[in-house]
Amino acid sequence: MNDEYFYGRQIVQPKVETTTKHIIEPFVGKKCQRCGQKNTEELPNQHYYCNACLILGRVSSLDNLVSLPEPNQFSGTAKMTWQGELTQQQEKVSNELLVTLAQKGEHLVWAVTGAGKTEMLFPVIHKALCQRLRVAIVSPRVDVIVELAPRIQSAFEETELMILHGNQKKDYQYTQLVLATTHQMLRFYHAFDLLIVDEVDSFPFAGDAMLAYAVNKARKENSALIYLTATPTLAMRKKAGKKLPTSYLPLRFHQHVLPEIKVKLVSNWRKRLPNVIKRQIIQLITSKQRFLIFVPKVSDLKPLHQKLHQLFPNVQSDYVHAADPFRQEKVKKMRDEKLQYLITTTILERGVTFPRIDVLIIGADDKTFSENALVQIAGRVGRSADRPTGLVQAYVQHINLKVRAAQKQIIMMNRRGEKLKCRMNN
Repeated sequence: MNDEYFYGRQIVQPKVETTTKHIIEPFVGKKCQRCGQKNTEELPNQHYYCNACLILGRVSSLDNLVSLPEPNQFSGTAKMTWQGELTQQQEKVSNELLVTLAQKGEHLVWAVTGAGKTEMLFPVIHKALCQRLRVAIVSPRVDVIVELAPRIQSAFEETELMILHGNQKKDYQYTQLVLATTHQMLRFYHAFDLLIVDEVDSFPFAGDAMLAYAVNKARKENSALIYLTATPTLAMRKKAGKKLPTSYLPLRFHQHVLPEIKVKLVSNWRKRLPNVIKRQIIQLITSKQRFLIFVPKVSDLKPLHQKLHQLFPNVQSDYVHAADPFRQEKVKKMRDEKLQYLITTTILERGVTFPRIDVLIIGADDKTFSENALVQIAGRVGRSADRPTGLVQAYVQHINLKVRAAQKQIIMMNRRGEKLKCRMNN
């Protein structure tokens, strides 16, 4: 392996192998220096390995972590090939991010779903590339990475992009621009001058000490860190605008506010599909309106799909979940408008865009659906400029605090959005 393979990385290598590269002891005490956790399993002869980051390959007390400093040997001639224009509000946020890069600070972008967060990043990414800085855009979920990849690549067509996630088959290559899941940051060490974390509140990143450690370890000591989310965690909300500089954007790119969640009480829908749900689905199908149905559990998917298929045998439909081997193919079929509806778990609550859809949430009162998940699900609707509104209908057996909190959060952001529109029109 040539030197480029080790730039800004931590590569596991047996101690018996000699190297001229920088060596990091894999454990301090019994704390793993790759993932920051104390979770070891014993090996013979008083040796041990880390169980916490075993998914990335074993690192044991018989190994070294081998690295080379990031040299930033880039041309600085990156070209931004994106031809779009930012709205006035997007441009304001984008300029604030340029200041964050210059100051090597941290910044939160709190923008509603569909606000155009990705496009707002293009100027700061371009600036960093032109300054020969190394850039990583990371997200906790593979779906988000798959969705972002073509958009990032088309915005910087002449810049090589390395995409890293668990399903990626391509061998690692050293590039200035990296798009990866947050788990992949465990392999990096002081690599990035600009690190952007998209969907910072989502599972599995939120509240995961190992992934937070991975992101901080992947940054250079003097670097910029940008967080993006439509639904910050409570801890992040408390820091927003105070300890953490924050940009707010309560309007979507087409200048409309979020669709609000409507709620209807139903009986036990697992035993028998209530008539009110059937009527709504019939109305959507007969009007040829495409839609997503969210359910709480994987075990709900097939029974519901079978019931609906019996009612509407000629309608193209499917169901999908996180462990579905055909997950990406099914999502693509929905995106390409080859399915009228797709039944899903929370795996599609964020990071994917389907044009001109409505959403039904069956069992929205289930503990699976958090306040933020419900807000994100509502954000799947109205994302197209030619259909900026739509239906978000939740069905519950009991109205609980999470459902009410999600409704209130959307109403709060919409009030901010309406105030912003008033200021723009005056």
